[in-house]
Amino acid sequence: MEKIFGLSHLYMTVFLYCFANFMVVPAITDITLAALCPGKEKCSLAIYLTGAQQAIIGLGSLVVMPLIGNLSDIYGRKVMLTFPMTFGILPLVILACSRTKYFFYTYYVLKTVIAMFTEGSVQFLALAYVADNVPESRRVSVFGIMSGIASASFVFGNFSTRFLSTSAAFQVAASMAVISLVYMRVFLPESMMNNSICAKNTETTCLLEKAPTKKWQLFKNLPSVDDTICLLRTSSTFSKAASVAFFVTVADVGAGASLNYYLKAQFHFNKDEFADLMIIAGIAGSISLLILMPVLTPLLGEEKMLSIGLFFGCANVRTLPFPIGISLNNLKVSVLDALSYKV
Repeated sequence: MEKIFGLSHLYMTVFLYCFANFMVVPAITDITLAALCPGKEKCSLAIYLTGAQQAIIGLGSLVVMPLIGNLSDIYGRKVMLTFPMTFGILPLVILACSRTKYFFYTYYVLKTVIAMFTEGSVQFLALAYVADNVPESRRVSVFGIMSGIASASFVFGNFSTRFLSTSAAFQVAASMAVISLVYMRVFLPESMMNNSICAKNTETTCLLEKAPTKKWQLFKNLPSVDDTICLLRTSSTFSKAASVAFFVTVADVGAGASLNYYLKAQFHFNKDEFADLMIIAGIAGSISLLILMPVLTPLLGEEKMLSIGLFFGCANVRTLPFPIGISLNNLKVSVLDALSYKV
């Protein structure tokens, strides 16, 4: 019961954090166009800058994420969760103050730099927290619940934005980000990491096996590029999951970086219409992750669930109704997480 109670606080932390960040998604397209191409609905510069930002963030995350994971093994998940949740507040505060040209450029630079070190870190630290406290046989279902909660926050965040002005949306988002940080620090217990330690069956010095015994040996034992390559070579499951995740992310980020600008130019979407579309996608994702994932995974297995998710991710492009495609496409996310934590 203690572990379940602890996970309930983790779920609430993830919900509040994602709610704060998703609230501003429908409005950011209009703000970007107003700052870069005032009075226009087509702006190639906005697409280029968004793509460049995603590339820089991705390269930074590739280097920093193993470091954060290693530090979380030493100092604890809760301690490391504090840093991305704290720094993530700053970009929201900037646009909550003003959305003029120079404030936007300040936001853009600060967001890019901070996201290089924090993008995705809250999610993967939350998954590591779950892996510390949940048996392997139940992880896929719990990962699905975790992703479903994030999808639910996506729905509620966009629904709230639908009834707020742009300035109010950023102010509320900044306030919710602060609340999520305070809630995490006050209520979330530290992870029981000792429960997740497994016996070492091979003699290797790969990334997942390098745990410093003394704090002053930290920088001597931090993971290097060679450690990561060694891990990919020695764990076929992890290397395959990493390859699938790479190509899936390239496709998703590539489409996401340009889709809103396409809808803006072609159909003159505004903040409210972006929010409506995202609410539909979020509801479909929540259904798949909170209902379909826990029910189907024990019956079909992780590999088949991953295949189904990847198939509908491709089929969704042209052949399926939007909500159905999104719903089944989301199945792959939690399965990849569970396969990675089997390493």
